[in-house]
Amino acid sequence: MTASSTQQLPPSANDNSDDDTLVAELGFDPQTVRLVKLEGRVFLQFSGAVDEGGLNVPYHLVPAQGVLARPGKWRKMDADTKRALLRERVSERTIDELHQSVRVFVRDISGECEDHNLDAATFLGPLFEMETSEPASYLFERIAQRVAHAVERAQEERHAARTRASINLAEYPASFEVARRMPRKFIALLGPTNSGKTHRAMEALAKAKSGVYLAPLRLLALENFERLQAARPHGEPLAVSLVTGEERRIAENGTHVASTVEMLDSRTPVEVAVIDEIQMLADRDRGAAWTAAVCGAPASVVYLVGAPEARRAIEALAARLECPLEVHLLKRMAPLSMESGAVRKLRNLKRGDAVICFSRREVLMWRDMITEMGLSVATVYGNLAPEVRRAQAERFRDGSADIVVGTDALAMGLNMPIERIVMTTTVKFNGVDEEEISASLARQIAGRAGRYGVHEEGKVAGYDDETHEVMRALLKEKLAPLNATGFPVAPSLEHLHRIAAVTDETSLVRLLKRFVHNIDVPDGFFYPRITEEQSERAEWLDTLPLSVAEKFMLSLVPVSTKVPSLHRAWEMWAQSLAKKKVCKLHEDISQLAWQNLQEVEDSCRLYSAYAWLAYREPEFFPSVALAQELARSASERVDSMLQSQNAAARQRHPKKFR
Repeated sequence: MTASSTQQLPPSANDNSDDDTLVAELGFDPQTVRLVKLEGRVFLQFSGAVDEGGLNVPYHLVPAQGVLARPGKWRKMDADTKRALLRERVSERTIDELHQSVRVFVRDISGECEDHNLDAATFLGPLFEMETSEPASYLFERIAQRVAHAVERAQEERHAARTRASINLAEYPASFEVARRMPRKFIALLGPTNSGKTHRAMEALAKAKSGVYLAPLRLLALENFERLQAARPHGEPLAVSLVTGEERRIAENGTHVASTVEMLDSRTPVEVAVIDEIQMLADRDRGAAWTAAVCGAPASVVYLVGAPEARRAIEALAARLECPLEVHLLKRMAPLSMESGAVRKLRNLKRGDAVICFSRREVLMWRDMITEMGLSVATVYGNLAPEVRRAQAERFRDGSADIVVGTDALAMGLNMPIERIVMTTTVKFNGVDEEEISASLARQIAGRAGRYGVHEEGKVAGYDDETHEVMRALLKEKLAPLNATGFPVAPSLEHLHRIAAVTDETSLVRLLKRFVHNIDVPDGFFYPRITEEQSERAEWLDTLPLSVAEKFMLSLVPVSTKVPSLHRAWEMWAQSLAKKKVCKLHEDISQLAWQNLQEVEDSCRLYSAYAWLAYREPEFFPSVALAQELARSASERVDSMLQSQNAAARQRHPKKFR
């Protein structure tokens, strides 16, 4: 008989010799067919062995209909009923069918194990060792799952090893070929706000024959674009281009570029580069752009401008890149001091004050309260387009607005004649919880007070006593230096393609995870980083028929997925690209007239995001010019609405401050 076996059987679980007699009456070898009581069931067990590819595999298994009854029910059956049930369930055919199914299963498992260099015997042992009342098919499934998991682990280990071999972050600087080949010198201009560091760097940039300014914000890129345009270092105007994610103004025969840091052109050599706000190297989400700029700015002289606490990090990078470094520590040009006490009352606010909040809602609330006192207010917060922020700041500069109310967006890039900073709070929402602001942010905000050449000194105050004392403590706190290792590196499309080539992976989520967890980071000097938002977007993008390049590009679109209307637009753009459908904008400026302030702000952000996308996929998003025109119209509408709201509030109340 094909299924016979001379293997030693485990002890019988029978407790009824009459049952043994019933099985013997069937005429089968007791080494092949047994009646077992186990796990609250009475069942048949077929035994045998198969030989496949030199592998001998014995088995003790329950056939498909091998479970006969529960013990109580079995005991109540008379001998004839038991005999009939056994004859129904045991035959040469049922024994042979199980034997053949085992043979096929062993062949399949052995083949899969051989393909992935696994030991099949490790997985097939339970066929013989386990006594269970479950049918053989269940056991086959569990073994197959174990093999599948082992194959997955083995494949994961191979792919991880291949990923490590394909990308070594120690070699990251070498990926910027132009910068690597040219002799570069770093000059660090480090100091607090109002120390003149940016002015000195921009003067050097204007005097250079060619150069690039790399900004943390579109607003700063725009301001310094205009600053360079106005410069006449050699008697002639400079040919300056503006390059941001959402806008291109390319000058004919251009020699200088004002750009956001993410838009670094690492292939065109220049004489001077200025990297602003260098302490952003430590930023959780955007720090990788500064790492790339320091490593890849193709300039003979690279100015690193920012806070003094960045010194140690800059020195470490310069040493790693083998670039000579000069460090200039600058002092604040106008003194800064705390007021003797808190402001406490609205009537104690005065012209030249900047009132700081940490949310759009709070900004508008304080604006309304202040205008009710008869003061004119300019407003600045992160949701506003750069053009609106600049227009609002200009109203404060030219005296049209008495006070500016803003978020910490005031702390970076807006030069205004602020005499006193008034903090309404020192607590800010970090995306998860409310927490006290850092000493570095407190110092950066406070530093905006006391513009050199306008005020003799700058003042800082809290609106209430607690905020006042917290600010006093924060400004006295010694700032910790930036880390001198672990500089963040974001994945590039080239990185992802390299990983895909060695793993055959097309899922953006898994490619990003491999970049973060599997690439080689020999000494941790450079470290892989991705943003949480990019990871979340990748999950959804993987559901669409898009290439890796398309998914990667869409994961970076600068639009907030926390705003429902913007998130829906982003999803619609992704779906259109997946279907290779052209997505055009249609001019409808009139809709801005009936939108509220928040909706117009969101419209402005939507048009800017479309423009960003249009520069990267012009075939499917062709309305870049219209997007920019609509964004400008929305910006003008926001500015107009802010001014109208300000004027209306002042008309409703007596002008107490005339």
